[in-house]
Amino acid sequence: MLAAKMNRGNDDDGKRAGDAPDDAVEAWAAPTVAADGEVIAYVPLPGSKSLTGRELILAALADGPGTLRVPLYSRDTDLMVEALKLLGTGVEPLPGKNPYGPDLRVTPAAELTGSTSIECGLAGTVMRFVPAVAALALGPVAFDGDPYARKRPMRPVLDALRALGADISDDGRGALPFTVHGAGSLRGGRVEIDASLSSQFVSALLLSGARFTEGVHVVHTGDRLPSVPHIEMTLEALRARGVQADSPAPGEWRVKPGPIGAREITIEPDLSNAAPFLAAALAVGGSVTIPNWPANTTQVGDQLRELLPEFGADVALDGGTLTVTGTGELRGVKIHMPDAGELSPTLVGLAALAALPRPDGTPGEGSEITGIGHTRHHETDRIAALVAEINALGGRAEELPDGIAIHPAELHGGLWHAYADHRIATTGALIGLVVPGIKIDDIASTSKTLPEFPKLWHDMLSRESDFDPVATGTDVLAEGVAGGAHIASGLGRIARGFLEGI
Repeated sequence: MLAAKMNRGNDDDGKRAGDAPDDAVEAWAAPTVAADGEVIAYVPLPGSKSLTGRELILAALADGPGTLRVPLYSRDTDLMVEALKLLGTGVEPLPGKNPYGPDLRVTPAAELTGSTSIECGLAGTVMRFVPAVAALALGPVAFDGDPYARKRPMRPVLDALRALGADISDDGRGALPFTVHGAGSLRGGRVEIDASLSSQFVSALLLSGARFTEGVHVVHTGDRLPSVPHIEMTLEALRARGVQADSPAPGEWRVKPGPIGAREITIEPDLSNAAPFLAAALAVGGSVTIPNWPANTTQVGDQLRELLPEFGADVALDGGTLTVTGTGELRGVKIHMPDAGELSPTLVGLAALAALPRPDGTPGEGSEITGIGHTRHHETDRIAALVAEINALGGRAEELPDGIAIHPAELHGGLWHAYADHRIATTGALIGLVVPGIKIDDIASTSKTLPEFPKLWHDMLSRESDFDPVATGTDVLAEGVAGGAHIASGLGRIARGFLEGI
């Protein structure tokens, strides 16, 4: 078994792993579906975190004001907006058709300014994408984040920025905290980088590359590269704004210097956030429908259409509406998924349920999910965290060098630790649909990418359907602040704080 450092949400505070933090709140009781029940639900979701983060960066570096339609409102995107505002970017709310908050008008700064400090939280997109923007600003920009963020790998992208001409001081840590001493421009050019731990290292350089004097030519030197679709997402976003961006050879990417076009961009729903909702149909039987599913997309979440049938799902995409239907009888799987690690917590949750004894007393089926070693470096060590939590509930999960094996076992209720990781939290909720008595210690961690999760999860099970996905953003936001059905308290707090900040 590999030794791993997990984020319990209270790193470096002197407590034992698993101790409740001083400001602990009551654990969230995961709702359970009766043995003879099923789920029939229609679940509209807010915008993609990956796309919102990328488009915010590109809009801030564009050659004129632009608009983001249906952006995501979450802790990660709120931190990104605040970071760009601190560098001089203008961000204003606009009424639109976003049920979860206003659209955004982004006005690039005439000159990016430093002499500020940026809070990254646990957001990889902020700690990795924004330093390249800060290198184009005038003045020092200090970066720091949550305690566990200081353990997330940063050295490859910091060293690459140095090789491209940036002045960065980190006292040799190769991690947060660090300071980028912006000089108003960056030379750019060819750079080698080992992106084995995260494809975000590559995207970080490509997103700002058109603003470098010589553009950028990134060459990956590692023996593996996780989450390649996220790099293609970055290239597509650049090309949509008129930037010359391509991949001349496997493991190489180029962005030519030039303007980044101002555009009006509509953000797709977050398909990865759809995972636990769609998986619910397999876990207990029934069907879950997600509207506005794109026919063609670079989002990793689209791989759910191929992955969920491995467990026994029926998947249908019809006119932009995706419906997943299940029977509650899950199959064990053997899946290798290096390009879709962010989906792995949900799939591990399904595997744990597939391992449960059958109603007739026969053993469940084991599973093996591999190609996800890089998820040890996400918000927490996801492999170690999932194994620890499943085993704590009586399961038989085993760490593999590059994944997780799940062996047949019964599960019982208990406290499920989220490790300040939104996807670990939603996995606990998924298992709780079948296993009574599961409580999530930090359901608020879902605010990282989906503040609405607790409300949407309960609504999915209660079959509420009063959500109008085509209502105007102004009307629905007003209803949400007044207590509308699908605007969670966490979202309301973020949206109101954002509006007040502007």
